[in-house]
Amino acid sequence: MAISKELLDILVCPLCKTPVKPTPAGDGLKCDTCRRVYPIRGDIPVMLIDESRVEQEDREPATQS
Repeated sequence: MAISKELLDILVCPLCKTPVKPTPAGDGLKCDTCRRVYPIRGDIPVMLIDESRVEQEDREPATQS
C-alpha cells in the first residue's frame, strides 16, 4: 500500500518545512531543501529528524578536456 496523495500533500520536512516527495525507490520521503530522507516503515512515514538520513548532493561527473 502506497502513501496516499492526500497525505503527501500535507507532509513537510520537520526541520525546514519544505514539502517532501517520495524517493525513486519508494522507501522514503525526501526534502529537496535540506536533502534529508525520512524512512517509510510499514507504509507509515517516520517524520522524525533523528530517524532521517542526509543524502549527498547530486553532482555531475567532471569531464576531462
